[in-house]
Formats: sequence, C-alpha cells, structure tokens
Amino acid sequence: MTVIWVLLGLAVLVIGWGIIIYNRLVRLKTQVANGWSQIDVQLKRRYDLIPNLVESVKDYMSYEQETLRQVIEARNSAVTANAGGLPSHATIAAEGALSASLGRLFALSENYPDLKANDTVRQLMEELASTENKIGFARQFYNDSATTYNATVLSFPDNMIANKFGFREAELWRVAEAERAAVEAAPKVNLR
Repeated sequence: MTVIWVLLGLAVLVIGWGIIIYNRLVRLKTQVANGWSQIDVQLKRRYDLIPNLVESVKDYMSYEQETLRQVIEARNSAVTANAGGLPSHATIAAEGALSASLGRLFALSENYPDLKANDTVRQLMEELASTENKIGFARQFYNDSATTYNATVLSFPDNMIANKFGFREAELWRVAEAERAAVEAAPKVNLR
C-alpha cells in the first residue's frame, strides 16, 4: 500500500513540475509577443510617416527621384513582409532595407538647405527620427525577451516540455545586411 502512495506522490510531483514549466514557457512566449507588438506599433507609425515625408521633399529633391522611389518601394515591401505574427527573416530583411533607404534619404537631404529650412519637412524628419529611436528600444526589449525565452526552450529539462507542446525558438532581430551596408557606406567626417 505504501508503494502505491509513493508512486502516486511521485506522479503528482512530475505533473506539477510539468505544469510549472509549461506555464513559464507560456509566460515567456507571451512576453516575446508583447515585445514584437511594441515594435509593430512603431513600424506602423513609420509606415504612415514615410509617404508624407516623401511627398513633402519631392519638389525640393527633383534630382533624387530614384532615391524617393526606392524609399517608397522599400516601405511597401516592409508593409507586405510585416503582414502579421512574429518577425521572420523576410520581415527583418525588408525592415533593414527600409532603414537603409531612409538613411540615404536623410543623408541626401543635407545637400538641400531649402529643404532643411522647411518646417513641415523638419517636423516630419524629427518625428521619423524619434520613431526610429523608439523602434531601436523596442527591438532591444524584444531581443531580450526572445533570448530569455529561447534559453528556456533549449534548456534541460524545460526543453522536454517545450518540444512536447510545440514551443519553438523566437527569431532574434539582427541588423540586416542592408542596414549594415548603409552604416559602412556612411560618409566619414573629418573636422580638421
């Protein structure tokens, strides 16, 4: 009779342990989803600002129509790639290309003094720069949450429950090649 009680006690402990791990995985996965939703809110704000900015600068930047076209195409690609759910390689690549094209637009705008003097353009650029900063902070929170979640999904014994219930690693948001190329191609400043 004692053996039955011991086995029953062990079964309750194992089931309780599994429930605790499962709930922790759910909590961490929800935090990752929250991190992504914070990025998504800022991305949608950026998507809304870009057409207004392009429309405002196109008369000033008549020789830069190709750059403006690239910004709009990159924006449209990013909107399409960010159709829902957590980020994928396609989402991250499209957002990187958009960031790179915006960087080129900002760099070119420095060559147009009339453009920099326009209050509407200046305000839109400030809002866009502020949104880019918010995206950066949201990416950091997302990556921190995803790293904690991924470590739990991969760690023993949590990985046994994670595999059983379909918990998969979250994609980390890394600097895309397009963003990296834009940073590396940035002009060097020499103040001598």
